[in-house]
Amino acid sequence: MSVFEFDPPERFVAGTVGPPGQRTFFLQARAGRRLVSVSCEKEQLGILADRLLDILDERGGAAGGDAAAAAYSDDAPLDTPIEDEFRVTTLSLGWDPDRNVVLIEALRDAEPSADADPEDEDAIELPPLGVVRVTLPPAQARAFARRTRALISAGRPPCPFCGGPLDPTGHVCPRANGYRR
Repeated sequence: MSVFEFDPPERFVAGTVGPPGQRTFFLQARAGRRLVSVSCEKEQLGILADRLLDILDERGGAAGGDAAAAAYSDDAPLDTPIEDEFRVTTLSLGWDPDRNVVLIEALRDAEPSADADPEDEDAIELPPLGVVRVTLPPAQARAFARRTRALISAGRPPCPFCGGPLDPTGHVCPRANGYRR
């Protein structure tokens, strides 16, 4: 099992590689020379950012409010090299009331490979589990959530009819009976 702990990281950001519509989403944590990148789904990041802001608002927000979060503002691209440690299957979020910090875990659960025979338990090889644990002060967590929301909204614009993503050439809209818009 690979466990990467950052308490707290110097940098914790969400970022992408690739053009809109073909982007790969990453979470990246850095402390000193240690750098860990994991890939995840856009929807996972959106839910994480929204829920993170909900938790911070419930707990009274970041100490110092927006000014404190601005100190952690980070618009720089992902650090290189971007080497995917694993693909995230589960994100968990928590609050430590003793320390007043946010806890984020990105996990890769054990899943059998697609070509494994489900009848033969001995033939199923499970990949090693992976965990990235990050502890963030509220101001850094708020800055992370804001960057993540901006990253997600910078993708393809939604179709005004169906809400699906619009490519530069349009798309086949199900609400328009398949006509291109």
